[in-house]
Amino acid sequence: MRASLIQIDVNEGESVESRRQRVTTLVREQADADLVVLPELWTTGAFAYEEFAAEAEPLEGPTYEAMAKAASDAGVWLHAGSIPERDPDGPLYNTALVFSPSGELAAAYRKIHRFGFDKGEAVLMGAGQELVTVRLPGTTLGLATCYDLRFPELFRGLVDAGAETLVVPAGWPERRRAHWTLLAQARAVENQAFVLACGTAGTHAGVPQAGHSIVVDPWGEVLAEAGTGEEILTVDLDPARVAATREQFPALKDRLLGLAPPRHR
Repeated sequence: MRASLIQIDVNEGESVESRRQRVTTLVREQADADLVVLPELWTTGAFAYEEFAAEAEPLEGPTYEAMAKAASDAGVWLHAGSIPERDPDGPLYNTALVFSPSGELAAAYRKIHRFGFDKGEAVLMGAGQELVTVRLPGTTLGLATCYDLRFPELFRGLVDAGAETLVVPAGWPERRRAHWTLLAQARAVENQAFVLACGTAGTHAGVPQAGHSIVVDPWGEVLAEAGTGEEILTVDLDPARVAATREQFPALKDRLLGLAPPRHR
């Protein structure tokens, strides 16, 4: 399975529509990939809190339409990062979208853990309630977003639901980049799964972004890592390595403190 992570530059000064068009082109150029991954809230920037309400879209809004067509044009599975979703019957959500190679929506995941403590996303957006997995040929994706990376119980739930490849779009700040790399490797090792963590580059809302999108294998080995600028990180993965790792070192079978059966799609 060939995966391409598009580390998008979200510098201020570019309109949402201009960035959407630019990213659509980048996705279409990844026709040799099986799976393409975009970062969190790349249309607005993850720290541009004041823009969330103005730029929020219905689920099937302009970004949905553009990404569905881009996935279909390229013939790839597309994790389109996340958008500020406006639920007509509720609050805003930080919602990740996954499209099939035919352009159909395969899954939508509303971010469970909201960042900001008593401000920003934590007060402006609602919390998701469901763990979400997506079955692809050869592997099952488990979906998480940015701040979720700090909560290992979420990933255990995804593994219980059959996840073998954990996909984490993010808008992670540069000042905590060491945590980003450490946590991505930890989630891979403890769950014996691939981790595909795709972040943003540039600076928005005055917050420099970490970049350094990363792909980690089930043993915790870093297979590929981006730098700090806009970059496309492409790596070939062997999905069979997950089962082989879990058989060779069957630590997951020794779990004694498990979660309740997760809800997933």
